[in-house]
Amino acid sequence: MNLTSKRKSLKKLYEPIGLLLVKTHLTPNIITIISVILGVLSAVFFYQKMPLAGATLLFMSGFMDLMDGVVARETEKASKFGAVFDWLADKFVDGIVLFFIGITYSTPILTALTIIFNMLHTFIKPVAYAEIGFSRREKGKINDPLEGIGFFGRPETMMAIIFFAVLERFNILGGLETGYIIIATLTFLSLAQRVIYLYIRYNKEYD
Repeated sequence: MNLTSKRKSLKKLYEPIGLLLVKTHLTPNIITIISVILGVLSAVFFYQKMPLAGATLLFMSGFMDLMDGVVARETEKASKFGAVFDWLADKFVDGIVLFFIGITYSTPILTALTIIFNMLHTFIKPVAYAEIGFSRREKGKINDPLEGIGFFGRPETMMAIIFFAVLERFNILGGLETGYIIIATLTFLSLAQRVIYLYIRYNKEYD
């Protein structure tokens, strides 16, 4: 699926809301913090076995994560710190939500593996930036070939959690227990896709 690679076309759908947020004079970093707070609340509600509330807050957290980038670009307040802070905030939310869903609806081993796969799937990118040398930026974002590699990333994970949270609420198809297994499997396969791509293309000696 890889919705991240379709960011440019999808941006037309959410950018107008970001333009409205610009008028609130909230800084991109404050919006990122709001995204984190919503993500933490989402994790708490999942832990309390309130899946619809957790899913709603997770959607809001993900949406605010999109908005910080729009505001940063429109107000010309994009910064190197902001880029790093956004990465860390995203992974903190991912980790805490997956952890609390895992300990509530799944097993400790699968919880650990899912979080590890999720983190590696993201952080393989900055390692590739450093070791291979991707640095060209477009509007503040590094343009790299991994952007289109890996079919199950952060947006797909969030969508899957929200979908299976709805099934959980109505006790359909095993709900989040089944969803967690699927998320773990697809994240691993997507990570493997990225590793194989890098191996095929860059398995050579340093110049």
